[in-house]
Amino acid sequence: MVRSVGQRRVTGEAVDPRVAGLRSAVARLRRELAAHRVDFADREIAEDELAALDAIAAGGAPEVWRLRRGLLLVAGSLGSVSALSQALTGVRHAVELFGPPGPPSPR
Repeated sequence: MVRSVGQRRVTGEAVDPRVAGLRSAVARLRRELAAHRVDFADREIAEDELAALDAIAAGGAPEVWRLRRGLLLVAGSLGSVSALSQALTGVRHAVELFGPPGPPSPR
């Protein structure tokens, strides 16, 4: 069986539509950030945190506080890059679907 990078085998498990939406929004912002050729100071932070958000979402039921923390880091690192504002808004809306922020769970 030949699969594209990032594709998974369908196992019959139901995928939470919020997780799928989050991963889609993160992927869009990552693509737009990669295509944005203007360099800015915190670009690497944004790229790393978007990768972390995708990994958190891929892991199943993400913790809301971790999603919101990641969103804040991405938004802060992108600053006022207006070219990315719509994609960032998409990530924000996807995170909001998981509910209001709560306290971090004890480890």
